[in-house]
Amino acid sequence: MFKKLITLVLAAWAMTVFANEAEIRKTIESKLGGKVEGIQKIAPLGLYEVIVNGHIVYVDEKQTTFIAGNLIDAKTMKNLTEERMNKIVSSSLFAGMTDSAIKQVRGNGKRLLATFEDPNCGYCKRFHRDIQKLDNLTLYIFMLPMLSEDSLKKSKQIWCSADRVRAWNDWMIDNKPPTAKEDCDITALRKNIEFAQRYRIGGTPNLFFADGERVEGAMPAAKLEEKLNSK
Repeated sequence: MFKKLITLVLAAWAMTVFANEAEIRKTIESKLGGKVEGIQKIAPLGLYEVIVNGHIVYVDEKQTTFIAGNLIDAKTMKNLTEERMNKIVSSSLFAGMTDSAIKQVRGNGKRLLATFEDPNCGYCKRFHRDIQKLDNLTLYIFMLPMLSEDSLKKSKQIWCSADRVRAWNDWMIDNKPPTAKEDCDITALRKNIEFAQRYRIGGTPNLFFADGERVEGAMPAAKLEEKLNSK
């Protein structure tokens, strides 16, 4: 009897939560004019976190107030909103965007890293030369041509190469220009650009780790090794 009562209480609670989320979704999409991509309740604060148009918005249960800013942990001074958004971006990259990346697997490939890079980015080239000996890694390189028209041309040539990994490494490490024709499907490059615009990835290199941490700029190989081994 007790178990049945608990089940009924949990079911009623779940229905209330879903009803609230449905109302919030409707309100947010009506007021802000964007599609809601996710909702979750932040229990200690009594607020709902709503992901819309690549941004995080907070709203109270009765939808009387929207908060379009960062939540800061007063004790640690960590930007909780930024951390949460980085986790969302990382999850999206490793779960649904990998077809748009150049995939390099080294050793057992257990450690994961995603990068956004422009082929004409000097810091990106230095980064790849520095991490050549990094092993047991799966590296997803999302080309983000943003520096020049030549960046777009090289990105197309690399993507259209029969061996993308080799074409990328030839250029980034050995400075051998790609030679493939720009005649293949480059939907992946457009997806990368749109994704970067949506989530405000505005520079290269940008590194994303499986635990949700984001690093803007290149990391020395030793620091990268330490980070990859920490999880």
